[in-house]
Amino acid sequence: MLKKYLSGNASPQLIEYLKGYDLRFVDSQDIVSSGISDHADVFYCRLGCRDDAEVAAARPIDLAAGYPAEAAFNAACTGKYFIHKTDITAPGLLAAAKAADMELIDVRQGYCKCSTVIVDEDSIITYDKAIAAPCEAVGMSVLLVSPGHVMLRGYDTGFIGGASGRCGGEIIFNGDLTAHPDYEAIVEFIEDRGLTCHWFRDYPLTDIGSII
Repeated sequence: MLKKYLSGNASPQLIEYLKGYDLRFVDSQDIVSSGISDHADVFYCRLGCRDDAEVAAARPIDLAAGYPAEAAFNAACTGKYFIHKTDITAPGLLAAAKAADMELIDVRQGYCKCSTVIVDEDSIITYDKAIAAPCEAVGMSVLLVSPGHVMLRGYDTGFIGGASGRCGGEIIFNGDLTAHPDYEAIVEFIEDRGLTCHWFRDYPLTDIGSII
């Protein structure tokens, strides 16, 4: 059974929907800031967009509370491209990306996976122009959406990448995607690439640190 890494505080609806996976729940204290201590995308990086891609796991020495240390594993990795602020990337993760012959895209955003929905090897969705521009420069397809409109416990706002994840041929959004002002464009962008979308109308779109 394929593994997925998920917040220990994920909603029951999302957990039920993902019951076909071997779910590994994250809830780690006293390593990073408390508001993201259960975020899978802080502790794990999937080295590709598909379910069977290798997952790199952070070691305790790779992380510490506060930026930039707690963002050392928060890269957006499509399998073809490795997108991160590479001067803060954990050395072991950067070495794994290079060993897999991925093209490195250096951006100014350290919380890169939080900020990015990975659709396929060549396509992403982000609200962050500092991610969008370098990715477009290498030929990636990028949908730039409005910032905000995502909840995150303990913070003023969350991020759309942290409220999503690719599972098989679906991009799953944790909460009600229809409340996002760019909902229709998001769905169209994903479906144009042969994938489908799933979301949950019962609760707000919420950043839980991605479905890794």
